Amino acid sequence: MITGRTAVTIVLAAGEGTRMRSASPKVLHPVAGQSLLSHVLAAVPNSGAIAVVVGPDHDVVAEEVRRVRPEASTFVQRERLGTAHAVLAARDAIAAGVDDLLIAFGDTPLISAATFERLRQALKNGATLAVLGFRATDPTGYGRLLVENNHLVAIREQTDASPAERAINLCNAGVMAFDGRKALAILEKIGNANSKGEYYLTDAVAIVRDLGLEAVVIETSEDEVRGINTKTQLAEAEHVMQTRLRNAALDAGVTIVAPETVFLSADTTFGKDVTIEPFVVIGPGVSVEDGAVIHSFSHIEQASIGKRASVGPYARLRPGTSLGEGARIGNFVETKAATLEAGVKVNHLSYVGDARVVANTNIGAGTITCNYDGFGKHRTEIGSGAFVGTNSSLVAPVKIGNGAYIGSGSVITRDVPDDAMAVERSQQTNREGGARRYRELKTRGKQPRSGD
Repeated sequence: MITGRTAVTIVLAAGEGTRMRSASPKVLHPVAGQSLLSHVLAAVPNSGAIAVVVGPDHDVVAEEVRRVRPEASTFVQRERLGTAHAVLAARDAIAAGVDDLLIAFGDTPLISAATFERLRQALKNGATLAVLGFRATDPTGYGRLLVENNHLVAIREQTDASPAERAINLCNAGVMAFDGRKALAILEKIGNANSKGEYYLTDAVAIVRDLGLEAVVIETSEDEVRGINTKTQLAEAEHVMQTRLRNAALDAGVTIVAPETVFLSADTTFGKDVTIEPFVVIGPGVSVEDGAVIHSFSHIEQASIGKRASVGPYARLRPGTSLGEGARIGNFVETKAATLEAGVKVNHLSYVGDARVVANTNIGAGTITCNYDGFGKHRTEIGSGAFVGTNSSLVAPVKIGNGAYIGSGSVITRDVPDDAMAVERSQQTNREGGARRYRELKTRGKQPRSGD
């Protein structure tokens, strides 16, 4: 980390993203469970000011900025007149006076904190301008970086490049770092003498050179600077991010049986000796503690999974679920806003929502907590060591005491005391010969038919 230097990072997030074919602003589309913008804001330097330039009427983008980096300031670019014009929308942040000015883009979610540090190091070493570049597999459409004697001499746009320059595969990623003491003067010299009448950051290279100052290129991988303009590019970025996350989890000791089938979120955390079977989807806000196993075809979001807990297969843990040590969630079980303490077992075909289940309780197959009455949600409390028989409905609000026993098929609408047995179902009646008479009635006058 660069120490002893002040910095301001300007993140340009004003793009409409019409090519995304979406009503949502481009930078709010998700990769690995987090918005494009949030990934960039997570990567920019923590030690310094952050200014985000948004488009007009994009309050939702400003809200996302406040959610991710509450200390950041937002500025509005009223007219779309080019990248340099967008940067100068945050003039007040630049004019405050800093050592380093970083310019990033809200639609490059794969950029890393280490890359920003490398740009800042170039400034510390004496450069006035550091431009991030990459070697493009197909450079068509990108501005080419023209380098002589390790110095950047120009950025040549595709339409202006000579055949020899078009053969260059070192391309402009758009991300830049300026000497903060000279940045404002350089940016204000950028004119709009081009076919579109816009102000382009790329012109800063020529201005720096004319002033007799140094411009350099810092190279990174093509993946890291992928910009997102289409849903196809969004899917490509998701693929790259998932590969990163899986590899990081594997390197940390997580056993992932079929990594290519498992999807993680950027904020997923794992303990030691965790096992994830194929076809698992982990959404945002999930923590998995030591020794837990997540079986195939499970979907989890905003949940905490305790030590040696077991989830699935075919389980769904919705937001607010907390599993204690050794808890077991089996096949076709769904939980929501539920705390299931140590040793709780919900092994089959059940729904537990808006509930607390104390340690070592067994929830039988087909049990549901009836938490919604059409107007509001209500809680179910189940004590320790209780046993809830199969096909039971617990109509909230209701409390089941410690050690209580609920008979199978019961509809429980009242509290059950500790160690009590509750059975609520109609009395069974057997009608001798009733089945034979029923068959005779249904088949009278009809030809017999074979069973399906």
